[in-house]
Amino acid sequence: MGLTVHLLRHGAVEPETPWRFLGRREVPLSAEGRAQARFWREALADVPFQAAWCSDLGRCRETASIILAGRKITIEPLPGLGEIDLGQWDGLSREEVRQRFPGQYEARGRDLAGFRPPGGESFQNLQDRAWAALVPRLERAEGHALVVAHAGTNRALLCRILDMPLGHVFRLGQDSGCRNVLDWRSDGPRLLLLNQQPTPVPA
Repeated sequence: MGLTVHLLRHGAVEPETPWRFLGRREVPLSAEGRAQARFWREALADVPFQAAWCSDLGRCRETASIILAGRKITIEPLPGLGEIDLGQWDGLSREEVRQRFPGQYEARGRDLAGFRPPGGESFQNLQDRAWAALVPRLERAEGHALVVAHAGTNRALLCRILDMPLGHVFRLGQDSGCRNVLDWRSDGPRLLLLNQQPTPVPA
């Protein structure tokens, strides 16, 4: 029967000024983020989802719940799909990271795959845990599956699927509320759609 995977990033959250690292912190969807999820609920209304997984963080759980509202589908939260753990960087601005941890921001830029912020994890760590959490489930699934995770998580998974070095992880666009589509085949997954944007509907 085959499997089509709809891999989404959660809807938008309230912007922070200045911009701050957002890893494992719990932040709710904004009104825009909920509108993005409602868009996908309507756009994907005719897709017969047979399985659904999401990150265990609230912004992903809420996005998935809005998309699948009214359907008799159990959404399984997977901690392995959570966003990258930024440790002591989480919640800090770039300037605060540079001040508190001299040289580390630049070191991460030189080694995106392997660098770990204090108390956090690397993109390689993220890729390994997300792959281990999701792929065994996909290999047992058929039809259409919904997966809702984070920008970092999605990028790490897509790098693995595309055999792309994690050093290029930020070359993959993953805007808030976007959708990626994969044809999950026995000879390897095929990327059909990347970073498709929602057109939010009014509240």
